[in-house]
Amino acid sequence: MTSFPTLQHALAARREAANGVHYIVSETRERRVGYAELHSRALGVLRHFQASGARAGAEMVLLIDGLEPFVDAFWACIMGRIVAVPLASGNTDEHKRKFFRVLAALAQPHVATERKTFERLAAFARENGHEAALERLAGHCVFVDEISDLGTPGDAQPAGPDDVAFVQFSSGSTSAPKGVVLTHRNLLTNIDAILAGIGGAAAEDTSLSWMPLTHDMGLIGFHLTPLVAGASHWLMSTALFVRRPALWMMKASEHRVTVTCSPNFGYKHYLKSFDADKRVGLDLSRIRVIFNGAEPIAADLCREFMAVLGPAGLAQDVMFPVYGLAEASLAVTFPPRRRPLATVALARGTIGPGDVAHHAASDAADAVVFVRVGMPVRGCSMKIAGADGTTQPDGRVGRILIRGDNVSSGYYRDPALTASTRSADGWLDTGDLGVIIDGELTVTGRSKDILFVAGQNHYPHDIEEVLARHAGIELGRAAAAGVRAAEAATDDVIVFVLQKGGGTLADFASVARSVRRVVNERMGLTVVAVVPLRQLPKTTSGKVQRYALAQDYERGAYAGVLAELAALDAAQAAAPIVASEVERELLDICQHLMPDKVLKLDDNLFELGTSSLTLAQIYERVEATYPGRLEVTDFFDYPTVRTMAGYLGEKLTAEA
Repeated sequence: MTSFPTLQHALAARREAANGVHYIVSETRERRVGYAELHSRALGVLRHFQASGARAGAEMVLLIDGLEPFVDAFWACIMGRIVAVPLASGNTDEHKRKFFRVLAALAQPHVATERKTFERLAAFARENGHEAALERLAGHCVFVDEISDLGTPGDAQPAGPDDVAFVQFSSGSTSAPKGVVLTHRNLLTNIDAILAGIGGAAAEDTSLSWMPLTHDMGLIGFHLTPLVAGASHWLMSTALFVRRPALWMMKASEHRVTVTCSPNFGYKHYLKSFDADKRVGLDLSRIRVIFNGAEPIAADLCREFMAVLGPAGLAQDVMFPVYGLAEASLAVTFPPRRRPLATVALARGTIGPGDVAHHAASDAADAVVFVRVGMPVRGCSMKIAGADGTTQPDGRVGRILIRGDNVSSGYYRDPALTASTRSADGWLDTGDLGVIIDGELTVTGRSKDILFVAGQNHYPHDIEEVLARHAGIELGRAAAAGVRAAEAATDDVIVFVLQKGGGTLADFASVARSVRRVVNERMGLTVVAVVPLRQLPKTTSGKVQRYALAQDYERGAYAGVLAELAALDAAQAAAPIVASEVERELLDICQHLMPDKVLKLDDNLFELGTSSLTLAQIYERVEATYPGRLEVTDFFDYPTVRTMAGYLGEKLTAEA
């Protein structure tokens, strides 16, 4: 039995609570919306949704950048029994392509978005043959930034526990979108389990998150869960966190936050810009839980984060490593509360499917250190299974299977995929590998070749398709793989490319620069290395053996040729001749933030493999020097120091 039959009941019950949701706009600006006001705003937005033709059972794609309008729109869907479909709004072609693929998977799609976002999609549709999809949306779009009247409520449609609340399209699923169906029962079963798992007086907790609301940790873990508990919570946009990572802990201190979260990416980003002088005045003693999930957990990074903030009162037993996935609504396993980070070291050669995991000394050459992620949460069952589905004994690595009222019944409008991932007796294959040691789950790896980068899943075939479309590298002539360096917090993206017969290494250096630029521009990913090959290893059925390529890279098989390529790139670098003060200023900013590169005025930042975090830091420095003159998206139009300086110089001249 759950605390509420549906999310509708939960919001209605919380209208009497004194708490609410707080939106962090900047360091000095916040907006509070009480739960009674949220209920009223949701009904006001619902009227506009219904005016666009959205009836109970129709789907509403939420493609909304702003936190407050997203939350209003989400609850409007809940109150109207409209199926919400949250999607990330991004500027890359892959984000846009994913939108149209998701649209094609829906039966009665409507869209709630901002006018500027829709115009970008419309332009992309005209250039890429998606006009029919736009025509399908005619009259079914609601521009949330143009809604001014919320005073007249829409017609609420009562929902039942087994009605679909929303569909979570898994991150990274761009080529074949996979929509996880989540009912009210699924969500509330898991939310109640989360609250029980972290203990304490839930209504008295205060939480803070910068995770995107299109991600299950952000939406379910740090908006729906505190609302169901009747607790106050603070939401910060991911973009604000990327620009100002120090705000995360500043706001946690200011609002005496007790529960927060981050994957590896967030700890690394915070520490990268950490200023010890600004730690003075922080009081983090109220924090009792920091959820750590969404990607494999790096133990050393966790310990560094806690050690750095220990002098600010952060307890050393608050890191809460968890395992979960969208198909489970969110949470599968939790560790015991207030336990110092627990790890297990296993021999590298004993962590594959079917292996009996062997312990190793943590400093042994073949040791792989994993973080223990605890036991199943209330209402969720889990087992480790072999390839044939039989339960494996403790200590043997196998596939992680789950079932329970929190587990999704299937994938949206895709019975074949649903059937292929579920057994006759209801067990869902998560696609992950793990082992039970001392009664706790340790996740050892992935059964597929998914890359984990900055908290997101990326599929190799997506990268290869982008290269085929935009770099002229035919499908089958390139393979992408993820390699995780020792103690690293994220995967390195490596691309292997067949070198044309007779081509020189100098010719390939140009191909490598094109690969880095295209993947960075189109997908926001940094390619760490581009490796020339004479042939790609394949299975007898013709599938590329990415795992074998990654293993060869890890053992240094390509070190020599990569050193030669690096020498060719270095030989091209020369001291730049700077023509203007603006060029000098921009070059100094970029060079300071990219110390491992020797920059020239005409170097394409994307071709050099500039990460999205570095790009955000460059923009922040430029914004501080030339406030209000540029937008982050200008870097796509002016990707070199010379062209950006020219564009900026024209704006400065026009203002003079």
